[in-house]
Amino acid sequence: MEGPAVRLLLGSGLLRRNFPTGLSSWRIPPHVLKSTQSEAALNMTNNGSPLAPLQTFTDEEMMIKSSVKKFAQEQVAPLVSTMDENSKLEKSIIQGLFQQGLMGIEVDTKYGGTGASFFSTILVIEELAKVDASVALFCDIQNTIINSLIRELGTEEQKATYLPNLVTEKVGSFCLSEAGAGSDSFALKTRADKKGNYYVINGSKMWISSAQQAGLFLVMANIDPNLGYKGITCFLVDRDTEGLHVGQSENKLGIRASSTCSLTFENVKVPEANILGHLGHGYKYAIGSLNKGRVGIAAQMLGLAQGCFDYTMSYIKERMQFGKRIFDFQGLQHQVAHVATQLEATRLLTYNAARLVEAGRPFIKEASMAKYYASEIAGLTTSKCIEWMGGVGYTKDYPVEKYFRDAKIGTIYEGTSNIQLNTIAKHIDGEY
Repeated sequence: MEGPAVRLLLGSGLLRRNFPTGLSSWRIPPHVLKSTQSEAALNMTNNGSPLAPLQTFTDEEMMIKSSVKKFAQEQVAPLVSTMDENSKLEKSIIQGLFQQGLMGIEVDTKYGGTGASFFSTILVIEELAKVDASVALFCDIQNTIINSLIRELGTEEQKATYLPNLVTEKVGSFCLSEAGAGSDSFALKTRADKKGNYYVINGSKMWISSAQQAGLFLVMANIDPNLGYKGITCFLVDRDTEGLHVGQSENKLGIRASSTCSLTFENVKVPEANILGHLGHGYKYAIGSLNKGRVGIAAQMLGLAQGCFDYTMSYIKERMQFGKRIFDFQGLQHQVAHVATQLEATRLLTYNAARLVEAGRPFIKEASMAKYYASEIAGLTTSKCIEWMGGVGYTKDYPVEKYFRDAKIGTIYEGTSNIQLNTIAKHIDGEY
């Protein structure tokens, strides 16, 4: 999609204060660190997988990355502040994501998808998050959880029914968490009772992302509480199903444009044909999808942190104090070097986990490491960037305070940082 170039100007009040005039507020700098610029893969193995180094991309991956960067800077960037203030994604952005093919990245072309790789999905999420973490999350959930589950578990009829719409216009939402089932997600109380050839769902869900825009919900409900978590089953529930109610979006600290709602189910009838996968296997599907989703969240946090860092670097290389650039003070240079190294380590952890997923190799420990570390570094990076920019960094005239607010969720959703550490420790225990 071609769009107008981003034209954002400093407010006259800021100009009067003699701050650097070459950097417009809420504008994404056209350059990034050289370490984030990767060349296309020249040597390939027989199965087409790119060889080391990790930041070596295929031609297709380079093309997707470049296209998404252009879309993010030209279409998303001008609306970021407005969407954050209004706590709502603009329709033009949602439509743009579909038109760009970014809501069906790994879906087979016979269903209208792009047919690209999981690693391409990670690159897309990273690039979008450099501009807006809310838009990145919206894309992330659709690809790493909704489409992925239907692709892997759906019957041919389910795939033919849902995938073509999911890649062109319909938003999906994953419904697992409840008031009493957060980190302990398998303590969920939502019931699905069999009545002839359909099930009746009763219960409620909380913290459901993309619920405001969703036309399809993947709902985890227990068909027999006596079986414990082995009774959990996944159901495909259309938004217009009678008895399904979507609550108001939560008023959140960060990722405000991403809707997060509660749901209630009052005698919601779902045909038996809408069971996704096998009865009682929902807990397996939830674990598997969240493990892959954590790589997506790592990419979101990586992109967010890199975007904030890139913006701030442009500022501190222009801002003059005591007759020289802020960046020329060695004390600040050391801090910048430290953060840049942490960002590079985050990128390698994230890319490694993504390549493992793509190669079909064990990745759970690596996904948890990437998600944990990326979330921590996103918080540290955005905090430092505010300090480096000083007073203006603390205002909404510049985007770094939003990056800071958006970063906090990384340590909470799709498994808190402590849950990731538990997972990492468990795998280490089994290795020695």
